[in-house]
Amino acid sequence: MKFAIQVNEGPYQHQASDTAFQFAKAAIENGHEIMRVFFYHDGVNNASSFTLPPQDDRHVVNNWASLDIKNAEGEPELVVCVAAALRRGMLDESEASKNSIEGNNLHPAFRISGLGQLIEAGIQSDRLVVFGD
Repeated sequence: MKFAIQVNEGPYQHQASDTAFQFAKAAIENGHEIMRVFFYHDGVNNASSFTLPPQDDRHVVNNWASLDIKNAEGEPELVVCVAAALRRGMLDESEASKNSIEGNNLHPAFRISGLGQLIEAGIQSDRLVVFGD
């Protein structure tokens, strides 16, 4: 089965991100495909390269990055909604440059794109599973 996942909550405010990660990991281990994970609303905070949890805590961003979900062109399919990201100060190199801001904070395993990526994932997958409000 081919799944698309939508994550709407941040990594440490709510259980949704951890649950979504465990679901994705279990699906892959059981032979299913995760075609895309789309981070929306506060879920975009799961992509911050500036996340530094204590050593004895889970590192949610690195957990997501470890899944290494890529498309046929080798691009990451851990997709962050551009509008939600910009509202929350999440920038990749392109968005930082476009907005004349130095530096970026998007983890390299993720990419920023539009809401069309979520729509496409919903159409092309067998199931779209949403975690969080």
